[in-house]
Amino acid sequence: MDEFWVFGYGSLMWNPGFAFEERVQARLTGYRRSLCVRSWVHRGTEARPGLVLGLDRGGSCRGIAFRIDPRAWPDTLAYLRERELVTNVYLERTVRLRFDDGRQVTGLTYVVDRAHPQYGGAVTVEEAAQIVASAVGQSGPNPAYVANTAAHLREMGIRDHWLEGVVAAIEAIGQPG
Repeated sequence: MDEFWVFGYGSLMWNPGFAFEERVQARLTGYRRSLCVRSWVHRGTEARPGLVLGLDRGGSCRGIAFRIDPRAWPDTLAYLRERELVTNVYLERTVRLRFDDGRQVTGLTYVVDRAHPQYGGAVTVEEAAQIVASAVGQSGPNPAYVANTAAHLREMGIRDHWLEGVVAAIEAIGQPG
């Protein structure tokens, strides 16, 4: 690659953890942002797993592309692998990204491994809300993770209606009937 771009679709968008030269909203086609990863540590336990984001096949996803200085490629790649490949539920992939101005670039991202035991598959808004509502892990309550993610996306001008529906359904679960 002449340029090294990293595509973020979740917390990487607002908390990349690495230096970058440029930050641009981008669309990835062929994958969608989804609560498809069972969290056994950070947002749940093996007995009561939570759900966290992954890129799953189908649809498209708006996110953030970061251009990395060529001198920082090795350190950035090492950092990303340490961050994203802890349980190997994600696969490192090179993908085509499209910017709003029409430019297309090649970027690196992490997609869910559908063969991994932590893959949660497609769930409805209601199913996701039921799973997330009572899950808690080492990094805190799962509902806070989902609400925080949806809020950050809105602040960045990225609407994820499915995720916002999960937030609303979780809030409804917490309301007295």
